[in-house]
Amino acid sequence: MARALRIQYEGAMYHVTARGNDGRKIFLGKRDYDKFKEYLGEAKEKYRFLLNAYVLMTNHYHLVVETPQKNLSRIMHYLNSSYTTYTNIKRNRSGHLFQGRYKAIVVDKDSYLLELSRYLHLNPVRAKMVEKPEEYPYSSYKSFISGSPESIVNVGPILGMFSKSEKQARRRYQAFVESDLGKEPENPLEKVYGGIILGSEGFIKKVLSRLESDRIEKTEVSHRKALHAAAGVEQIIEAVRRHYGISLEGMAGNKRSEARNACVYLLKRHTSASNAEIGEIFAKLTYSAIAKISQSFSKRMEHDKELRKRVESILAEHLGVARISF
Repeated sequence: MARALRIQYEGAMYHVTARGNDGRKIFLGKRDYDKFKEYLGEAKEKYRFLLNAYVLMTNHYHLVVETPQKNLSRIMHYLNSSYTTYTNIKRNRSGHLFQGRYKAIVVDKDSYLLELSRYLHLNPVRAKMVEKPEEYPYSSYKSFISGSPESIVNVGPILGMFSKSEKQARRRYQAFVESDLGKEPENPLEKVYGGIILGSEGFIKKVLSRLESDRIEKTEVSHRKALHAAAGVEQIIEAVRRHYGISLEGMAGNKRSEARNACVYLLKRHTSASNAEIGEIFAKLTYSAIAKISQSFSKRMEHDKELRKRVESILAEHLGVARISF
């Protein structure tokens, strides 16, 4: 089996996870969790990365890491080797602690950071370890809702998506996370492309453009044809406008317009435009409004065959894409 590509560049955001060898526990008590967080703090000082969220489970961990420098591999080598050495000395053992290499997925901050952070913070609830996420002591969740964040956690990128007021942002983030309690939440990690990228097709194309072409061709990745067919912002708008026989102003001014919502969905799906950039096109819609429109429209297409046919027609007639892939 081919190894997943390692993608590193300045300003990248990653979901990183590592599991215990043969599924064994890597944390046996409070001291182990605290020691791992000490190493996280040391790694932050040494390599200057941002830790936007974390969850430490008994036999694995999840980190959401942003790297201003191109140095994820150095960060992870320091973190995992330091903790392995600590564990081997403490337990009088030798050998590997973690199962293979850590897994790193490049994340589209605009499209998936909020959804991913909620999914990770609810991990202990889904595992029936606690009833509420704030009851779990080994995650970053309380840093977002308490007003007293841990020094290792950078809450700004996530809370900033809800409000400029930190107090209001904390309340809104808590409501956002708790809205999924008692549900079977959609796992954003099921949407990962080629095992390495979580984002819109435009984002995927932009990330892969950073790789040397021979590395891409030698790697078994899915949806390559759809990737190459990704369109530009103006092309998407023109395709939707022609299909529905409506002007851009007409779309932007009608919040119930199928054309507007289809256009937002297609811009998110097939271009690298950010939520903020799309919002500027449609009468200054907010970041969260763009995300909600896109998600709602995607769910509607799953159950409305006629709607899906109309959108596929736009793709086929005007953009050269054969079918929609969810």
